[in-house]
Amino acid sequence: MLESIAIFSGLSQPELEILENHMVKRSYQKNTVIINEGDEANSLYIILDGEVKVFLSNEDGREIIINTQGAGEHFGELALLDNSPRSASVMTTMKSNLGVVSKADFSTVLTRHPELALKLIRELTRRVRLLSDSVKTLALMDVYGRVAKTLLSLAEQTDGQLVIENRPTQQDIANRIGASREMVARILKDLQTGNYISIEGKRLTINEKLPDAY
Repeated sequence: MLESIAIFSGLSQPELEILENHMVKRSYQKNTVIINEGDEANSLYIILDGEVKVFLSNEDGREIIINTQGAGEHFGELALLDNSPRSASVMTTMKSNLGVVSKADFSTVLTRHPELALKLIRELTRRVRLLSDSVKTLALMDVYGRVAKTLLSLAEQTDGQLVIENRPTQQDIANRIGASREMVARILKDLQTGNYISIEGKRLTINEKLPDAY
């Protein structure tokens, strides 16, 4: 199971077995908060199946989504490395099964395998680049540009079409791009009217190149 996770790919079978033997498998229903920003860090989480969103929120309940993650990805490792509190909150967006590795077990393996630290650094660097791109998008693009970019980033090629099989809600998109749900709804409706996109249930299909401007 763990050998399919990129950061653990260099570990030997006995070492993988040690981690798996100490890994607790937990099942979470949709919309369950796994980590709260500011919590003490004591575990690394591996997504076995399902999906989570990583987000920040304020006292008024307003939130912005930093990232979404699916099967084979992991979260919670940053606070294990610097002993600081959790920097963001994590919530399931569908029923999910997670593997939980304690801080002590993770630290032991990390000490024995410094190459694992290098893999973590590369992964964290990738996330910083994504975050920088998100900040640039928020700062320099209008709302329509942010919606269009989000749709394109979530879509995957399926039978020659760009498709989002499990499209986020209008509120999720709004939280991701820092806009109102009403504005997102208006843009999506106009894209449907122009036949640029089609929505059937949770499936969204991009029928043709989205307009450069709104």
